[in-house]
Amino acid sequence: MSDHKHSNSKHHDKKTGHDKPAPKAEANKDKVKEPFSVRYFLKALGPGLITGASDDDPSGIGTYSQAGAQLGYGIGWTMLLTFPLMAAIQEISARVGRVTGHGISGNVCRHYSPWLLNVVVALLFIANTVNIAADLGAMADATKLLIGGPGMIYVLFYGVTSVVAQIFLDYKRYVSVLKWLTLSLFAYVAALAFAHVSWGEALTGVLVPRLTWSADYFTTIVAIFGTTISPYLFFWQASQEAEDQRVDVTKQPLIDKHYGAQKEFHRIRADTIVGMAFSNLIALAIIITAAATLHAAGKTDIQTSAQAAEALRPIAGQFAEVIFALGIVGTGLLAIPVLGGATAYAVGEGRRWPVGLARKPKEAIAFYSVLALSAAIGIALNFTKIDPIQALYWSAVVNGVLAVPVMVLLMIMARQQNVMGKFVIRGPLYWLGWLSTAAMLLSVLAMGVGMFVGGK
Repeated sequence: MSDHKHSNSKHHDKKTGHDKPAPKAEANKDKVKEPFSVRYFLKALGPGLITGASDDDPSGIGTYSQAGAQLGYGIGWTMLLTFPLMAAIQEISARVGRVTGHGISGNVCRHYSPWLLNVVVALLFIANTVNIAADLGAMADATKLLIGGPGMIYVLFYGVTSVVAQIFLDYKRYVSVLKWLTLSLFAYVAALAFAHVSWGEALTGVLVPRLTWSADYFTTIVAIFGTTISPYLFFWQASQEAEDQRVDVTKQPLIDKHYGAQKEFHRIRADTIVGMAFSNLIALAIIITAAATLHAAGKTDIQTSAQAAEALRPIAGQFAEVIFALGIVGTGLLAIPVLGGATAYAVGEGRRWPVGLARKPKEAIAFYSVLALSAAIGIALNFTKIDPIQALYWSAVVNGVLAVPVMVLLMIMARQQNVMGKFVIRGPLYWLGWLSTAAMLLSVLAMGVGMFVGGK
């Protein structure tokens, strides 16, 4: 979030209760082109960067590790394919939030049937809560590898810490913490240094798709798509754009105030592309590390991120194991707040409650209660007999299946003038969004057909 200078010419906005600059003053401000500054650019990175980084959560790390261990370098092409697709759908999500001043759920409740909203939100709540449970379990396992001790204590510690930070930390400080946590992902770039990578094979795997007709292969493809293009990411980025607009007294929804729209869209695009490129490069680093070490050594039965870290020790050394494990904890601390926050935004906006991490706890009791409830159930699932290995992998598959109807709804919404006004999505971005939706649908259908054929 960038700092803004306030104009002396203001009017009172009845919707928000804030004094906002008069349109004329803003129009003049927009005409002044600011010189490019690396500091300003880094400061402008926000929802897109955090969204992209949170995509590489412990569940995703487990999926990418499993893919690399089972299929080797040959699965790297999926990262090249998913980058433009996820960047497009995330940019569309962000635009919806910035234009309307509401997240996806907030727009659905205003323009579509209540039953549609209830189904989508219910499925999102289930998928995100299972994902939180899986991530907490993976973080606990990684911590046990590092320092030993009882895993359940770590589950409680990480779960409670994430919720308390979201509820009680100042919003700007909290967003700053999330930005710094993105640096934990560089652990997986460092892990490459301990792997004897065949860069020729790795490059071929990225550039030349190799398909295998089997249920396991297509289930892995769907899991990769599901953990890369996930519904909670759409909800989170849209809601964060709306949140940033609400807390900045110089901004209004673009549908109400058209000035500076192109500047905002350029910022959103840069933020999203940087975030998604970062996400996919880290995911590719994890796949290549697993392929160069685990797959090369014949260890193809890796199921979780913690197992991958443990398996690295005899192959690539203790430092590789420690780096991998530290990355799991760091990414979990980033992802769990995003998962819980996305759930709370979806439920709260759908019910038209006061929502937002910038609000004090007493101002948004119901919103924070949903956030805490999702995390509490996620913690509790770790104390049941549910297999965390299966939860970790299948939560990604569930996200892949759930993404299809959410993406269709998002694309329809982004094209409707009663939702987006003059800023309906058109041109290449619109068609790339539909291509992303079609690719997700095809991967899910391929998994279904593969399972049917495999069953025969």
